[in-house]
Amino acid sequence: MRLAISLIAALGLAGPAAAQVADLVDRTAFRVCADPANRPLSAEDGSGFENRIAELFAENLGLPLQYTWFPQVTGFVRQTLEAGKCDVVIGYAQGDELVLNTNHYYTSTHVIVVRKESDLADVDTLTDPRLKGRRLGVVAGSPPATHVARLGMMKDAEPYNLMTDRRVEDPAGDMLADLEAGKIDAALMWGPIGGPLVKQGHPGLVATPLLEEEGPPRLVFRITMGVRAGEDQWKRELNSQIRRNQDAIDAILRDAGVPILDDYGKGEKPAAG
Repeated sequence: MRLAISLIAALGLAGPAAAQVADLVDRTAFRVCADPANRPLSAEDGSGFENRIAELFAENLGLPLQYTWFPQVTGFVRQTLEAGKCDVVIGYAQGDELVLNTNHYYTSTHVIVVRKESDLADVDTLTDPRLKGRRLGVVAGSPPATHVARLGMMKDAEPYNLMTDRRVEDPAGDMLADLEAGKIDAALMWGPIGGPLVKQGHPGLVATPLLEEEGPPRLVFRITMGVRAGEDQWKRELNSQIRRNQDAIDAILRDAGVPILDDYGKGEKPAAG
């Protein structure tokens, strides 16, 4: 999921102070804050699906696209968005207090990834009794890890790092490699990471959305763009772009392999037209 770095103090800005914050938006370029090695979301070579969304917005705004690259570890927002080096984070969970959120432009969920020939290939809930005693790959501190612990399955789980510099570590890639090698029986991943990775490079695996889990924490999240607190005009401009280009955004996400859901997170979002 998106790493969180606090911007909560800025949420109280008003009047002239807010105007000063809004003045940080560069009107000569579409300046994006991004992780250079967070595939399949963002990558310095432009191959991530968030890169494609950024290209779409820059083109429609008639602006050149510029990036400020920084790993999504502690200090990401402070060193990029808050520092005024860039003006938007393309993917950010709705309701996170560290940025001002735009309207959401997609809804997704976590997935369970297994080998296609496995007897777990049709599992779609963590309460499935076939998962008992199986070695599950979980991202430490993630919502699925809490469900696994509540179900008493953490003793058999294999943890993978959440907060890491992906230029030197690749927890998602390691998890899928371990799954293919038989070191784990299933991998629990954020859908916009697991879905595209499976589609793009792991034909022997299948990713199934987890839509039936009961109790907190939720596994479904709405994804927005993040801007600085007080930049209401910039937020409205981006909301307008999201509204006008929703079909194109959906097409990018589907092409990448991202599981996109209806606004309530109950099922797959119908394709346009």
